[in-house]
Order: sequence, then C-alpha cells, then structure tokens
Amino acid sequence: MQRGSSRTAALVTLYRAIESSRPPATRLFDDPFAPLFLGWRFRTALRLSRLPVIGAAMPWSLVDGHWSGPRGTVAVRTRYIDDLLGEALRQGVKQAVILGAGFDCRAYRIRAIAQSRVFEADHPATQAQKKEIVSRRLGSLPSHVTYVPIDFTTGTLDAVMPAAGYRPGLPTFFVCEGVTHYLPADTVDAVFRFVGRSAARSQLVFTYIHRGMLDGSARFVGADNTLATVRRAGEPYTFGFEPAELPPYLAARNLVLVEDVGAEAYRARYLTPRGRGGEPLSEYQRAALAKVGASS
Repeated sequence: MQRGSSRTAALVTLYRAIESSRPPATRLFDDPFAPLFLGWRFRTALRLSRLPVIGAAMPWSLVDGHWSGPRGTVAVRTRYIDDLLGEALRQGVKQAVILGAGFDCRAYRIRAIAQSRVFEADHPATQAQKKEIVSRRLGSLPSHVTYVPIDFTTGTLDAVMPAAGYRPGLPTFFVCEGVTHYLPADTVDAVFRFVGRSAARSQLVFTYIHRGMLDGSARFVGADNTLATVRRAGEPYTFGFEPAELPPYLAARNLVLVEDVGAEAYRARYLTPRGRGGEPLSEYQRAALAKVGASS
C-alpha cells in the first residue's frame, strides 16, 4: 500500500521539467509547474541538465538508475496526450477526468481547460502534496478543479465520482497516463468499465506497457533496467496489454479503439520534425485512444 507520495510520479515530473527546459524551437511542451514538485536531488539533476556540457555528459544512472528511453517516452506521450486533450476541448468537451493524476499539471498549464470542470482522481498521499504545492504557487486551489482522493486498489470510481460532482451524462475526456501498469488486472477492468458507461462521445487516452515485457514473451531494450528501477522504488509493474488483444478487450467494456501508438509513431510525429529523431524511446511503452461505444 502506498504510504507517501509516489516516487515514480516524482521521476516523471523530473522528465517533464527537463523537456520543458529545452529551447522553445525543439521542446515538445512547457510545464512551468514541474520543477515545483522536485526534491533536492532531482532539482540538482534538473539544474545540471540545463548546463550544455555537463547536461550532455550527466551520469543519469545516479538519478533514475536506468537508460534514457523512459525519459524520451515521457516527453512524447505527454505531448501526445496534450494534443488529444486540446482537440477535445476545441470540440466543446466541458468535463475532464485525470485518473491517477500524480503531478500532472494539465489542469493548470493548458489555458483552455479552465472553462471545463476537471476531476483529478488520485491516491490521497500524492494528492495532498500536490494540493499544497499548487495552492502555494497559485495562491489558492483553482475553482475548476475537483480533487477526488481514491486508492484504486481498494476503492471504486463508482463510489467516489458522483459525490464529487461528476456528471455521467456529459461527454468526458479521460486521461489515464502512467497508471495501468501499476494496477492489478481486476482494477484496470473496473476503471475501463466505468469509462465505458460514460456518455456518448466520451474518450479515454491511456498509456500501457507491452505484456511481453512482464511475462518474458518479448524482449525490449532497457526493459530489465526499468523493471528493476520500479521495484526498487516500491512501485513494481503488475499489468500489461498485448497490443493485438487490445481491440476485443476494449470492445468488451463498451470502448472502441481509435489509435494505438508506440515509439515509431511518436518519433515520426514529434521528434524527427524537430531534429531529434535519434533520441532513444522505450519500445515497450505505448499509448492508445479509445471512444465510448454506441451502447452507452
């Protein structure tokens, strides 16, 4: 059971802070809130990464214990989800739910989202730290955000979301980034079924890891290092999808797969146009967009 704020959430935040410190012409997004969530060790890493010579030669094993693929993947998946959320807001979506929000700051850094109701559902320990930091930065917690404390392994969205003001009749954009691989299969099932019962035109974007990474049926560069790192952090990977089985899995939960992307698509869409096509990405990390089916 999680006792303090998530360690992997802090690591992801460091990666976002590093990406945000790139020059505007080459960075994928700007998250000015990310550095606020870093402890002294990661703040030092961020400062060093900004120095041209030192940053390029920095011994990253002292920071995260594994190769650079996950850092690049966090950057591209953040941009991918930003793009999908931005398009949903342009299409008039007025309700967003960020599942396992961690230190995700889309509710504060994406200007158009302030016109919508945002629900951040996350573990109480991580959420408490986030609320304190956001309140200190903004002067108060933003009125368009509702914080929903939940431990996904012991509670259900059905039990907490209605009481928080969630309106199931409104088309909703759900974000589930960096969450599914930390949950047991029955919990992932419950989360996806909740989304599948939401209003027509609702969408879910989620990230996942290839199941072959966990059961050994597929080999990926850097996978062993990543698995060891998250185990040391006390937050081991527990669940993955086989990409070919994703469409029927979603269909059984009233969801329709729209797109499933991985390193190749990320690189072509975001990195190569910025002259960054050679950067490592994790082949075992993927993201998918699904929409609610016709029976909702």
